[in-house]
Amino acid sequence: MFSSALKYVSSNINGNYSVTSTPSSTSGPWKIYDAKKKSTGKAVSVFVLDRKSLDSHSNSLAKSSAALIKRATEEVIERLKKEASSLARLRHPNILELVEPVEDVRGGGIQFATESVTASLAKLLKDKDEEERTNGVGGRSSRYVTEDPAGGHRRKEVEIDELEIQKGLEQISKALEFLHDNAGLVHGNLTPDAIFVNAKSDWKISGLSFCSPPDNSSKSTSVVPISISEALNFDPRLPRSVQLNLDYCSPDFVLDSNLNTGADMFSLGLLIIALYNFPHESPLETHQSMTTYKRLFSSSATIPSAGNSFLCKQKIPKELTQMVLPRLITRRPVERMTAKEFQQSAYFDSILISTIRFLDELPAKTPNEKTQFMRGLTRVLTSFPNKVLERKMLPALLEEMKDRVLLSVILQNVFKIINMLPDGRRPFTEKIIPRLREIFLPPATSKAPPERDSTKEGGLMVLLEHMTQITNNCSGKEFKDDILPIIHLAIESSTHGIVDSALQTLPVILPILDFSTIKNELFPVIASVFSKTSSLGIKVRGLQAFFVLCGGSSDPASSNDGLDGILNSTSKKSSSTALDKYTMQEKIVPLIKGIKTKEPAVAIAAMNVIKQVGGIADADFVAMDILPILWSMSLGPLLNLQQFQSFMDVIKGLSSRVEAEQSRKLQELSGNSGSLSKVNDEFMSFDAVNAFSGSGGLDDQEIDFERLVKGTAANTASPNTIMDARWDATPGTGSRQQLPPEKAKAPAFSWSTPSPTGSNFARTASSLTSASRKPQHGAVSRTITPDLSQYGSLTPSATQFSKPLQPQGNHAPSQQTQPNYGDPTLQYQSAYNAPLQPYSTPLAPTSEAQPFQSYQSPASVNSVNLHTNTISNPWVQTSSIPAPPVNRLGSVMSSVSITDNQRPTMSNPSSFSLPPPPAASAFTNRPTSNYEQYGGAKRQMKSGLDAYDSLL
Repeated sequence: MFSSALKYVSSNINGNYSVTSTPSSTSGPWKIYDAKKKSTGKAVSVFVLDRKSLDSHSNSLAKSSAALIKRATEEVIERLKKEASSLARLRHPNILELVEPVEDVRGGGIQFATESVTASLAKLLKDKDEEERTNGVGGRSSRYVTEDPAGGHRRKEVEIDELEIQKGLEQISKALEFLHDNAGLVHGNLTPDAIFVNAKSDWKISGLSFCSPPDNSSKSTSVVPISISEALNFDPRLPRSVQLNLDYCSPDFVLDSNLNTGADMFSLGLLIIALYNFPHESPLETHQSMTTYKRLFSSSATIPSAGNSFLCKQKIPKELTQMVLPRLITRRPVERMTAKEFQQSAYFDSILISTIRFLDELPAKTPNEKTQFMRGLTRVLTSFPNKVLERKMLPALLEEMKDRVLLSVILQNVFKIINMLPDGRRPFTEKIIPRLREIFLPPATSKAPPERDSTKEGGLMVLLEHMTQITNNCSGKEFKDDILPIIHLAIESSTHGIVDSALQTLPVILPILDFSTIKNELFPVIASVFSKTSSLGIKVRGLQAFFVLCGGSSDPASSNDGLDGILNSTSKKSSSTALDKYTMQEKIVPLIKGIKTKEPAVAIAAMNVIKQVGGIADADFVAMDILPILWSMSLGPLLNLQQFQSFMDVIKGLSSRVEAEQSRKLQELSGNSGSLSKVNDEFMSFDAVNAFSGSGGLDDQEIDFERLVKGTAANTASPNTIMDARWDATPGTGSRQQLPPEKAKAPAFSWSTPSPTGSNFARTASSLTSASRKPQHGAVSRTITPDLSQYGSLTPSATQFSKPLQPQGNHAPSQQTQPNYGDPTLQYQSAYNAPLQPYSTPLAPTSEAQPFQSYQSPASVNSVNLHTNTISNPWVQTSSIPAPPVNRLGSVMSSVSITDNQRPTMSNPSSFSLPPPPAASAFTNRPTSNYEQYGGAKRQMKSGLDAYDSLL
C-alpha cells in the first residue's frame, strides 16, 4: 500500500501536467481527462482506469470467490496495459499517439497520456442518438461542455456529417493498412470504442488490447498472440467494456476460430453501417452471446446484405451499398477487399476527400505541387464543413507556414477560413496569433534589427490586407500586445509598398487602440518615418495618416492623394480616438511646417491635415502659426488654379473662425466692463471741455435720489482709488478727509481763465456753462478734493494790499492784458478792497508742483477765502463785501498758474470748469496747479452756479 502511494506521488504525469478535475469523455473502461504540459503548454489527454470500477461490477454479482475475481481483474489490467504499450510501439499518423507511458496510480489503477482527443467515436454516436431522439434525424449538432486545465469551461462540437464520415473512414483504412501490411497485426476488436477523434478532427485507432498476429504469419513481432477461445469467452464478473464485443466480430473469427486480416475488414463494414443506422449501433445484436451470434448467421434474413439494405434503418450512400459493403460483409475472408482497395473505391472519389488526402501527404510533395495546391485550395474551402475547416484544414495550414515561400498563399487561405467560421475569434486567438508572432517578430532575446526577408514581406502584405478581420477577432489587449508590434515593423520597413499598406490600416486599427497607445506608441513611429522618408508617396501617405490621427474621415473613399486638388468638405469624424490638441499643435504642425517639397500632392495632403487641426486648435494658434503655413503653401509655383482655390477656401474658413472668436471675446469683454473703455477714452482725451467736465462718477456710486431732488444732497465722494487721491497728499493715503460739520456749509470755488475782455470772455463763459450743465455720465473723472481744514477764515481788513493788483517786477500793467502763464515768478496782489490776511500756517509746496516752490503763502496765489461764513459767493455783492470791478476779474482768475501733468476734474455733477484760454505755445498742454484743484472743489455749491448765471 505504501508502495502504491509512493508511485502516485512520484507520477510523471501528475507532476509535469495540469490535469482537469473532471473527465471530458469516456471510452470503455477509460475516463479521459484534458491536460496541459506545464513547461510547454501542449495539450494532451490522460486516460485513467480506476480499479474500483472493475471491483464494483464483480461485487454486484457476488457469486465467485474473491480469489477468482481478483485474478480476472488482474488479467484485465494486464491486457489494458498491453494496449498502451502497443501504442508506444506502433507509430502512425492514424494511430493514437502515446505521449506518456503507463503508470500505476493509487488504488491499483493505471494511467497514460496521449495526444489531445475530443471523444471516442462511440461517445459521439451516443450523443447523436440522443439528439435524433429529441430533434429527429438530421437535427441540430451536438455540443457538450468540457473543462480545460485552467478551470474554464467550453463547448465542443461533435457533429458528424458525410464528409466527416468519409474522411474518418479513409483514415481508419490507412491505419488498418499499416497494421496489416507493415506491422503484421490484426486489431481484433475494431469498434466505435476503439476509435478516437483528436483535436484536429482526425480519426485515430486505439483499443489494441486484443491485437495479435494473424494465423500463419511470417512476420516477426513482439506482440504476444491472443487465445481466441479465451477472448470469445464472456466473463460476467467483468464489465462488457473490457471484453471482446461480438456485435462487431467477423464470422470466421467467431464461428471458424480463424484470425486473419479479413476479420478487421468485416468489422469495418459493420462499423460503416452503424454510422448510418439509428440508433447508431451494429446491425448484429448478440448481447455478448455466442449462441445468439450463431443463430443470426444461420439465416440470410438476419445477416446484413444488399437485399435487406444491410439492416440499416437510414439511407446509406449508394457508393457504399453498391460497391463497398457487398465486398466487406461477406462470409469468406478472401472475398473481402483489403484496406488499400477500400481507399481506392469510388466512395472516396470526391474533390473534398482528395483535398484532405493531399493535405495529409503535403510534406512529401514538391514545392511546385505545394504552391499549386495552396492556390487552388481557396476555391474549394467553401465546400468544407466548419468542423473540418477548424479542426483539420486550419491546423494543417498553420503547420505548413514554416515554409516561407508558401507563407502568403497560406495566409490567404487561413483568413478565408476565419471569415467562414461562425466563431472565428477563438481559433484566431488560440492558434493563429501565436503563429504570427513566431513568424514575423524577432525573438525577444535578439537585439539586432531584423534582416529583410522577401518571403516574409509577401506574408506581411497579406496580413495588412486582412487587418479588418484581425481587429474583429481579437481584443484590444491582444491586438496591442501581439499585432501592433507587427504593424510597427511594417511601418519601419524599407519596402515602400509595405509602409504604404501599413499606414492605410490606421482607420481600421485606431478604434481598437486606447488613447495612450496611439499617442505614445503609434504616433512616434509614424512621425519618425514621415520625417526621414525621401519618397513623395510615403510623404503623402504619412500626411493622410496624420489626417486620420487628428480625427479625420475614416472612409478611404474620402481620402485622395491630392492630385485632383479637391478638398472633401463633407468628411466625417472618425470614431476612433484622435490625438489631443497639444500633440496636434506642438508635434504635427511643426512637421508640416518643415516640409521642403513643393509638390502639389504633398501640399494638398498637408492642407487637409492643417484644416483638420485648425478646426480644433486655439484661435490665436490658427492666426499666428497655421495661417502663415497655408499662405506659404498656397503660393507654391506648381499648384494649378483649382488647387489654389482649395487653399483659399481653407484660409478663408479659418480666418472667419478667428474673426468670429476674437469678436465674440471682445464683445464679452466690452459688455462686462463698459465703463473701463470710457475711462481709457477720457484719459487719452485732450479736449478742454471733456477734461474738466464734472461727471463725478455717477455710475460708480449710489446716490440718495430723495435728498438730491430736494436740494439737500450731500457732497458725494469720488471712488476711492489711487488715481483719485490728492496729488499733494501724503503717499500711501488714499481716502479723503471729511470736513467738520461746522465748516462744510458753503464751500466757494475758484478757477483760472483769461482776462474777461470782449467776446472771448463771453464765449468762454458760455462754454463753461454748457459744459457744467451737461455732465458726461458714465465716465470716471479724476477729481482732487483739497484739505479745507488746513485753512483759516479770511476776513477783509485794511492792509497794505488794499491797492489795485499790480504785478511785481519790471512789467507794465498795460502789457499784462494777457497773463504770462509761462512765468511762475509773477505774483499778484489781491483785487479786493479788503485784502486777505495771510494764513497762519504757510502752505508747504509738494513734490508734484515744482514751479510753485517759491510761493510763501496761499495769499500770494489765491485771494478767495473758502471757509468764511459771511461770503457765500465772491461774485455777489453784499453789505459786507463790495463787488469787484469787472475788469479786475481776469486778474483774479489769472492768479493761478497751470503746471504740467496736472488736470483738475470736478467730482460734483453740478460743478463746472472753465477751459484754458487760447494763448501762446507756452500755455499749450501746461498742467493745472494744485490751487486750481482747490478752486474746483469750491464750485460744488449750487449757489455759485446761480450767481454766475446772474452775472452773465
